[in-house]
Amino acid sequence: MSVIQKIRDKYAVMIVVVICLAIVSFLLQDAFFGKSSLTRRSTSVGKVNGEDLDLADYQRRIQDAENGARQQMPNIDDQTRQYIREQVWNQFLNEQIMQAQYKKLGIVVTEAEVVDQIRGKNPNPVVVQQFTRDGQFDRAALQQAIAQAGTNPQIREGLHQLESYISKYQEQQKYVTLVKQGVYYPKWLAKQQQEDNSQSAAISYVSVPYATISDSTIKVTDAELDRFIQDHKQLFKVEESRKVEYVSFDAIPSAIDSTAAIQQIVAMKQELDTTKDVAGFINRNSDIKFYDGYISKNEAKVPQKDSIVNLPVGAIFGPYYDNNLIVYAKMVDRKNMPDSVKVRHILIGSSAQGGLPDSIAKKRADSIEVAVRGGADFKALVNQYSDDPGSKQTGGEYDLTPSSQFVPEFKTFAFDGAKGQVKVVKTQFGYHVIEIMDQKNIGPAIKVAYLGKSVEASKETNNMAYSAASDFAGKSRSAANFEKAVQESKLNKRIADNVRPMDFVIPGIGQSRELVRWAYEGKKGDVSNVFTFDDKYVVAVLTSVRKEGTAPLEDVRPQVEAEVKKHKKAEQIIAKLQTPASLDAAAKTTNQPVLKAEGVNFATPFIASLGFEPRVAGAAFNKKWGTASVSAPIEGNAGVYVIKVDSFQPSAQPAQEITAQQAAYEQGVKSMLDQQLFEVLKKKSDVKDTRGKFF
Repeated sequence: MSVIQKIRDKYAVMIVVVICLAIVSFLLQDAFFGKSSLTRRSTSVGKVNGEDLDLADYQRRIQDAENGARQQMPNIDDQTRQYIREQVWNQFLNEQIMQAQYKKLGIVVTEAEVVDQIRGKNPNPVVVQQFTRDGQFDRAALQQAIAQAGTNPQIREGLHQLESYISKYQEQQKYVTLVKQGVYYPKWLAKQQQEDNSQSAAISYVSVPYATISDSTIKVTDAELDRFIQDHKQLFKVEESRKVEYVSFDAIPSAIDSTAAIQQIVAMKQELDTTKDVAGFINRNSDIKFYDGYISKNEAKVPQKDSIVNLPVGAIFGPYYDNNLIVYAKMVDRKNMPDSVKVRHILIGSSAQGGLPDSIAKKRADSIEVAVRGGADFKALVNQYSDDPGSKQTGGEYDLTPSSQFVPEFKTFAFDGAKGQVKVVKTQFGYHVIEIMDQKNIGPAIKVAYLGKSVEASKETNNMAYSAASDFAGKSRSAANFEKAVQESKLNKRIADNVRPMDFVIPGIGQSRELVRWAYEGKKGDVSNVFTFDDKYVVAVLTSVRKEGTAPLEDVRPQVEAEVKKHKKAEQIIAKLQTPASLDAAAKTTNQPVLKAEGVNFATPFIASLGFEPRVAGAAFNKKWGTASVSAPIEGNAGVYVIKVDSFQPSAQPAQEITAQQAAYEQGVKSMLDQQLFEVLKKKSDVKDTRGKFF
């Protein structure tokens, strides 16, 4: 016990210090390495009014959207993926911005409302659209879907999505309705506008164009230019962007590459000439897949057309160039056929996706064929029996050409059959009762097989292009050296201005996300390494880093200089004119003629002989001057003006009735709200888009 007591007495302070250090160490470890640590890299791809969108959540949303898109198009390319990313981001913006508005105003949608929107007397338009059959809302089909939801997970999920959509739709409708109810055009304002537009003016004027003073005589300072920008910030408001200059070294196929491609395709010609399976041979060996159909001679659009369309069956023409392809054309078959056909049909579905059992579908189609031959009303039969919703509204009618994309059995009968013929045709969709209504311009049609090989840059050609790009990059380690190397090598430098953080494509390069990401990670003056984009090798220099806010002078100098110089010229002209006693005095002082303009209207800033001059149009109706006095000098867009009103004439158009004018104005504003309301709310929100760090 005495030993323990000694330890307590001697080391108590030390033990307390060690414990404190351990606690502090634990806390610091959590701060620096934990989930909310200071050094942990943020996974936020954006923030709206303080609400983060986490990378994992964003990617999950993208994946869900891509899965939905694949139902329409199985193969999603990079451009479609980029479009989906933007759609998902905009959806997040909408959720955060609009939900905040709904919460502020107390807008809610109850479960009872949603149920009423689906099952009530007046269903939501989305529900009506989903359950419309033969142009009519099918309430029985809706009730059947609701009944099946208990046992069918797919239908149940579909109804849940429908309920979610309707809930959001109702929230939006309530909000927009509230805003629209606030639109009001006062009666006094309508009367004032009518009074302003009740007459037009005929004026005489003296115009002193700014062009009469040379730009070289007007000196401006950077301080004056900066002051103009600060006084007109709204005109120079910019979003974050980058400016990149670049040189592209393209791996263009050489003469040796072309020769190799020609030798390859010539070696295949003998088999093309002798094979009996032309379609199989072409699909295995050609960069142009075999089209197993006919086109009229007039419809053919290929190089060397005249030589190809007149080939005998079995003959081959070529080789010839078609863009970057070397091609042989073989005439497979030719026959006379119409260049357009009008048909009508009734589809009795029997495919794997749904429909009747095959034997029952065949019997029904045969019975309908007999009825049609007996003179039955074809349109009535379409409405009653056809399973093709795409043609019901037109009585089952289709207009076809040889190049129309249609199931082959259907198309073959339409073009090979005779006008007026009726026949039951089996396709992958079921049984079609088809009647050929008309066939036009029967003439020669051809079926041609094309053996094509693209001329591609060889490995050696690619290596040469990459070597040239690498050599250029080695000489261009600074912006000045980049420009010097361009001049010395006489290269074609291109400019990509206004590159946005989430841009995916740069004009002249194509898909170039890697370059965009580099531009946002670098600093002004940086020169890139060699980027590889398909058959291009690119070296770029970052020439401008533009932050969100007001544009810097260096980015807008030309237009600002033009405006400031114009204002200084106006000051000189006005000082010279002073206060002219008459138009003749103004004309004499400036050596400019007295001219006339008619039909000047207060509501229209365009004047026939002057262009866009709103200040002149407004001055013509200044009661201070009327028709008796000459105006003071007016600083306009193209020059300085002195005007005198010669006369006022009543407007040719009668005044609109006040209530109608109010209604028209209010309706115009309300219609704009549907397109512009969200954009206004977005501008007023605090939006931070940091997706460029991850994509």
